Amino acid sequence: AIYCNDITVKSYKVESRITSRFAHTTVRSSVVNSGSKAQSIGFNVQIPKRAFITNFTMNVNGITFVGSVKEKTVARNLYAQARARGKAAGIVRYWTSDMETFKTEVHVPPGSNIEFELHYQEMMHRKLGFYEHSLYLQPGRLVPQFQVDVYIFEPKGISMVQTPNSLGEQFAGMIKVTSSKEKAHVVFKPNLQQQRKCDNCTGSAIDGVFTVKYDVTRDSNAGELQVSDGHFVQFFAPSNLSPLPKNIVFVIDVSGSMWGVKMKQTVEAMQAILDDLTIDDHFSIIDFNHNVRCWSEELVAGSSIQVADAKKYIQNIKPSGGTNINEALMRAVQMLLKASNQGLIDPRSVSMIILVSDGDPTVGEIKLSTIQKNVKRVMREEFSLFSLGIGFDVDYDFLERIAIDNRGMAQRIYANHDAAEQLRTFYSQVSSPLLRRIAIQFPEDSVSEVTQNRFDKYFSGSELVVAGKVLPSESNTLTSFTTASARLDITLETEGDYAELDTELAKQQHSFTGFARQMWAYITIKQLISERSLAPTAAKKRKITQRIMSLAVEHQFVTPLTALLVESEDAKERLLADSPKDPKHGCCSGSSGVAPVHVVYQPPPWVQMTTPAPPSQVVKGPEESTLPQQVNLVDNDPHFIVHLPRSNMDVCFNIDSTPGHILNLVSDSVVVNGQLIGSKRIHKSKLKTYFGTISVYYLPDGISVTISTDSIALTDGRTSALTSETFLSHVVMFLCFSVRISIVKNSHVTIIINDNIQVMVLLHRVWKKHPVNVDFLGIYIPNDNQYSPLVHGLIGQFSREPDVSVYDMHEGVDPLKKEATMDVKGNKLLVTRGWQKDYRHDKRHGSNIYCWFIHNSGKGFIDGHYTDYIVPNLNSFLQAL
Repeated sequence: AIYCNDITVKSYKVESRITSRFAHTTVRSSVVNSGSKAQSIGFNVQIPKRAFITNFTMNVNGITFVGSVKEKTVARNLYAQARARGKAAGIVRYWTSDMETFKTEVHVPPGSNIEFELHYQEMMHRKLGFYEHSLYLQPGRLVPQFQVDVYIFEPKGISMVQTPNSLGEQFAGMIKVTSSKEKAHVVFKPNLQQQRKCDNCTGSAIDGVFTVKYDVTRDSNAGELQVSDGHFVQFFAPSNLSPLPKNIVFVIDVSGSMWGVKMKQTVEAMQAILDDLTIDDHFSIIDFNHNVRCWSEELVAGSSIQVADAKKYIQNIKPSGGTNINEALMRAVQMLLKASNQGLIDPRSVSMIILVSDGDPTVGEIKLSTIQKNVKRVMREEFSLFSLGIGFDVDYDFLERIAIDNRGMAQRIYANHDAAEQLRTFYSQVSSPLLRRIAIQFPEDSVSEVTQNRFDKYFSGSELVVAGKVLPSESNTLTSFTTASARLDITLETEGDYAELDTELAKQQHSFTGFARQMWAYITIKQLISERSLAPTAAKKRKITQRIMSLAVEHQFVTPLTALLVESEDAKERLLADSPKDPKHGCCSGSSGVAPVHVVYQPPPWVQMTTPAPPSQVVKGPEESTLPQQVNLVDNDPHFIVHLPRSNMDVCFNIDSTPGHILNLVSDSVVVNGQLIGSKRIHKSKLKTYFGTISVYYLPDGISVTISTDSIALTDGRTSALTSETFLSHVVMFLCFSVRISIVKNSHVTIIINDNIQVMVLLHRVWKKHPVNVDFLGIYIPNDNQYSPLVHGLIGQFSREPDVSVYDMHEGVDPLKKEATMDVKGNKLLVTRGWQKDYRHDKRHGSNIYCWFIHNSGKGFIDGHYTDYIVPNLNSFLQAL
């Protein structure tokens, strides 16, 4: 996305060239600062996490900044030199879901022209019978020249191309596909009017993933051997083979942290997975918390009776307790060993363990390296371990290491509404094993530096890929030999011509001629990164590290061990793209030294402005943003007021909880939580509670703003960017990526995220020697905040306004307060007419807001019980109710 106010985006173009399953993608955008003053303009692109960035260039008013990949220490040293001269700025990279976000900003004077260009490369992975190329399109506004082009060239032919419309119904029919035997061209080019959210809207409806799916023609099961540019690539994806029987032990974490949506979605997925089993398959289920239990102590056949019994067992699981991963995996391996030793399973069957967990071990053996060694020690060569990590907090690196170490793979499952579908999709990828012990070999004197060429299993719908360098030879062809074990042993042979493909590529206008060389480097680096994580000694790890860095610099791949240094033509001004932020810790691995906060009204010093900024822009404080009159708020001890715009009414309720409890108010990509504090003593038989700390956490940028009654802490997950007694400061505003923070002395803090979400926190001071009361915070949240459809929380749930009707109004116990019946969410509630206070304009006395009061801590009006909204930490997401 291009983000900022008062700018004109002249063009936004995305082009992908896919040649033999390897894609080179370029994102270009041209922008003009059409405002009347200098401002920061941002460039934000989401790319697949498996891709490697290869370059980024930027032209600012004729000054060109060109990127180059360097070893991380070299890049950081050069960046530090520029930073010391005040000529540096940071590029931010972070991970969310299956995407990585690349983001930078440039501060420019009015009338400036900026051109951004980002390049990245990736290998297409075949899953469930097709390759999928995804482009995340988010121009951020209407664009006169908007275009997406995807060019596909497959030498053996393209069997199918699909372009599912995931951008919305209004774009149906706008994606054009032209194809021939070997080529396909996909175009998406909506005009300005077609981009609009509605006929008179000024916002763009283009916001989502643009997907192209395709598969290739295969002449035989021997595979496809391609030779180009001194390198070869062998693709192996046989079909029309009978699936091998499988033996599966499902190992499911049922500790307390799996409570809620994680367990519900796991159970739902397991119901469907168990239905997939056949009478030839054998299985069992192990569930574990601090204890380990087996549904069956032995593997049993996948008959309908056994499956039905297993489904009942799964349905009755209740999460609780700690996490004993080590003992659970030991038990699973023992179960497979026993079945194998006793000859209970087909010797040509495929045996696997599928682990589903959301947390680190807390019981039994808790040292991760020891667990990894224990599993490796007892696993047989013919067994595989597949790990599924649920949620953002899981130690995915550990699950990935333990899977790779045991001939499997890992996948992160995001704990949201489609977690069950994610689990089922993963299982589908491994549910039909066709071959075992595959070896793809070449004559020794014809190739060198070959990537992994021995594979434990081949699953239906996938593809095995081997690449390497071709040695000089008098022969015109390269031959490969593939052996594998199925129900019968098979041997296959194929060959590739040395010159034929290069001749063909030279004729193609939109092919990627260097694909074989880059694909070999891509596969090699990915495999080396995996090997590095499993290196048994420090010396071995250093050797692998040097190899990765050497290849990455040679082939210009930004990897975890390299960085992209972007320099002006005179090399005086520099930007650094360092490691992506870790999704678990919310920060960059390693210390890049990139300052995450810039004062809004002070331009970053590394851009030379062609015209000086007017003095008033530097001296003047930021303009205060104001909230709309009608808001949702929580204030005092704590009183909730929810405004329902459609019904034109306000509904109130109190929450009587315990000091120290943290209540979730909003849970989405933005999380708003409040921690309760108690009054100094019990007054009138009651200890009052108030919000003493408010936290606003924005997941995509990893930004956390924590506000207490005496300080504000702003962090990006790595360091504290701002910590001080800021309520005593003058009016200031800070910018941290997409988050703006405005602070008004002794009054309030306003947090604005992406210009479409606002949160205001109001400070209430009391007399320091007051015998009962304490300083506390109020929170004010507009109704028009733009959340996702999945938002929840005590306040967030009402972004989906429920139908409410109030009737049978009558005199109440208090003659000054009417009573009535309210119909809401299928409940009939006795409500009382009263008022609560909005303190924004008068912090001492407040303004009365008349509302219908819900008794019993909002029961019947909020989803579930108020205790369901208690979360463990200030940045915690709400578990689904």
